[in-house]
Amino acid sequence: MVKMEIYPDGSKSNNTVYNATSSGIVSKILRKEKGGYEITIADASDGRQVVDIIPPGLELLVSEGKSIKLDQPLTSNPNVGGFGQGDAEIVLQDPLRVQGLLFFVATVILAQIFLVLKKKQFEKV
Repeated sequence: MVKMEIYPDGSKSNNTVYNATSSGIVSKILRKEKGGYEITIADASDGRQVVDIIPPGLELLVSEGKSIKLDQPLTSNPNVGGFGQGDAEIVLQDPLRVQGLLFFVATVILAQIFLVLKKKQFEKV
């Protein structure tokens, strides 16, 4: 079962796979100014053309001249590997910052211990 995210008006979001609404040959892929694509599919049997609109942020799997079938994915799944996450390098902390943090924590712990010991000393008197 394929989970699909849709808006209240029934339109798909850009967080889902877009499938072809018709079978045929991709005759034209038009890139929009604000992002996204308009894919024109020419049906080989009756010659009619269907335009599928793809919102920005999705990666196309088809190209012009490619033959496609009904409900074939036009875009890759944006949810593979998380919510649009890509691989990135891990940036480690500077060792001096880590040592400074450890020194600060040790200082605070010692100060707390000495305050408790001093309080115990005054309570005995």
